[in-house]
Amino acid sequence: MASSMVVKVVCLGVVVCMVLGAPLAHGAITCGQVASTLLPCVSYLRNPGATVPSPCCAGVQALNNQAKTTSDRQAACKCIKQIIQSIPNLNPNLLANLPGKCGVNLPYKISPSLDCSTIK
Repeated sequence: MASSMVVKVVCLGVVVCMVLGAPLAHGAITCGQVASTLLPCVSYLRNPGATVPSPCCAGVQALNNQAKTTSDRQAACKCIKQIIQSIPNLNPNLLANLPGKCGVNLPYKISPSLDCSTIK
């Protein structure tokens, strides 16, 4: 019963971020796309003993491929920051290392304190 409540809370958080964050995305990428693409990563980011699920890595790689312009990368960053702040018990180390585990090389670490305006 508790796990179904957690899933409902996380899904609600993602929906809220999609609705509230959508105006932040000025490029071709929307917060709704970011949220749905990264949703398979939530269980991994909350469980240090888990392995990264393949749908999660597929989403990370797809998002990286979609974010071609500076505007897109900054918009995706802002959306990711909103989403991760709404997920309880998120492991920041797993988050920071997620792109590398999925074969995506980023010149910065994803974290709640990342300044998205510095991303080029």
